[in-house]
Amino acid sequence: MSKPATGPVRVALVEDQPLFRTMLERTLAGAPGLQVVAAVGTTTEAMRLVRPGFADVVVLDIDLPDGNGIALGVTLRRRQANLGILLLSAHDAMDLLLDLPQDVASGWGYLSKTSTTSEEVLIGAVRAAAVGETVLDPALLAKVKPRAGSDVARLTDRQYEVLRLLAAGLSNAGIGEKLGITEKSVQNHVNATYATLGIDADPQRNPRVSAALRLLEETGPAH
Repeated sequence: MSKPATGPVRVALVEDQPLFRTMLERTLAGAPGLQVVAAVGTTTEAMRLVRPGFADVVVLDIDLPDGNGIALGVTLRRRQANLGILLLSAHDAMDLLLDLPQDVASGWGYLSKTSTTSEEVLIGAVRAAAVGETVLDPALLAKVKPRAGSDVARLTDRQYEVLRLLAAGLSNAGIGEKLGITEKSVQNHVNATYATLGIDADPQRNPRVSAALRLLEETGPAH
């Protein structure tokens, strides 16, 4: 799933809190290469407006007054297979991404309203959703640790660090900059991580999405 290189990424917002919706709209409308095409507060309005081809990404609050944002996202994605979806929630509900139906599971991101205060993270997550990638909330990822006996627990400390940054939406160049290592070193760590997790280079599946979901699946709260 990928967005054509021409034109801005069109974003529809579905958020029932007027102040938060306005803040989201201003932030995204001011970002280069993004265009807000709708900002509504209910599933009913979203179903009416977001027809196939109307938007490239939908930013969805999970808790809406007339329905559930995840169910709305599933419906919209089944209408438009290349629609990116970014979920927002006031609660830590990141695990909900593991319960998505298989036919719509790629290209969903998740950010917490309470922990994500960076505009850069929000804009990056929208851009990632537009090209079918999965971005998970970096602040929430910092609070988890691998489950004992899992494949993720077999990663070296550096591989786990790289995996967590990859799941937070950073490019290899961005990960290298963050860790002070070369992009080639990052790619070596990514390849080793994929090998340990048994993620192959199936062209039908984005390996970064698969890796992010495995991280989500095989970690739990750090005590």
